[in-house]
Amino acid sequence: MSNGEDIITSWFARQRNLPACDFPIGIGDDMAEVRLADGVSVLITTDMLLDGVHFDLKTATLEQVGYKAMAASLSDCAAMATIPVAAVVSVGLPAGFGQAQLKELHSGIIAASDKFNCPLIGGDITKWTDASKFVINVAMLSRPAGNPPVRRNGAKVGDAICVTGSLGGALLGKHLSFTPRVKEALKITSLVKLNSMMDLSDGLSSDLNRICTQSKVGAILDTNSIPISPDVKKGSGAVFAALNDGEDFELLFTLAEDNCVKLLKQWNDSVPITRIGTITDAGKMQIKMSAEGETSPKGGPDGKITELKPAGYDHLK
Repeated sequence: MSNGEDIITSWFARQRNLPACDFPIGIGDDMAEVRLADGVSVLITTDMLLDGVHFDLKTATLEQVGYKAMAASLSDCAAMATIPVAAVVSVGLPAGFGQAQLKELHSGIIAASDKFNCPLIGGDITKWTDASKFVINVAMLSRPAGNPPVRRNGAKVGDAICVTGSLGGALLGKHLSFTPRVKEALKITSLVKLNSMMDLSDGLSSDLNRICTQSKVGAILDTNSIPISPDVKKGSGAVFAALNDGEDFELLFTLAEDNCVKLLKQWNDSVPITRIGTITDAGKMQIKMSAEGETSPKGGPDGKITELKPAGYDHLK
């Protein structure tokens, strides 16, 4: 089951048969890859953020908006375990927006870029004729880190499904201040081979569905294993929030069982890794509910197994 955004993205990809020798990775992953010469390639991503959708300028500062815009693209680099190189930023400003506001926005952009040695090297400034609209777009380049970029389409039956950090409740504040998991992705891929990976932006249920669809596999999750954010852990609907809230910007990845055991044994980072399920040949996503029901992160191991449908954010819904 795909959402509207995935359907149109797949349609876009079918309109041109791009030569793999020049474009090893095309439409449908977190970044596209362009081969420049033998053994040399660059990856590119772009993310557009809108006031009232991805942030609210009534409550968020311009510094926070700049930080999030840059961090979201850095998270795409993490999703494929690549090294950020540089970024350009374009903005559509509301009427009355001046140099002081641009400097505040810039400070947030630089705060994120400096963390990962990814300089801002240019961009574009435009302005609306009214004061009600604000748009910021980041285009970012990255390079492979020694290993091939990790794609969404390589999950294999029997793979362990893992996530970094905790999930749910990001709109309470984390979505403006998260740390892209660039360093963690590079560390993980230096220890073990991953079969698939992406970052969690639209929600675990929707993003896992993308891996399953592109890899032509199914999956089963265990509610008892999903790491719930402290922001929602005590409230009702905690598992639903972890599955569907989105904007977590954590890593979702799959790897062979023996590699999972090896990774969890060796992992000593402050950012935790949790195994939450298994890739299956069922052709659909399923979830093992806790004995106390889906809204509880606790419960016995003998809960009911039900179909899990993608219910995260859909840009074209």
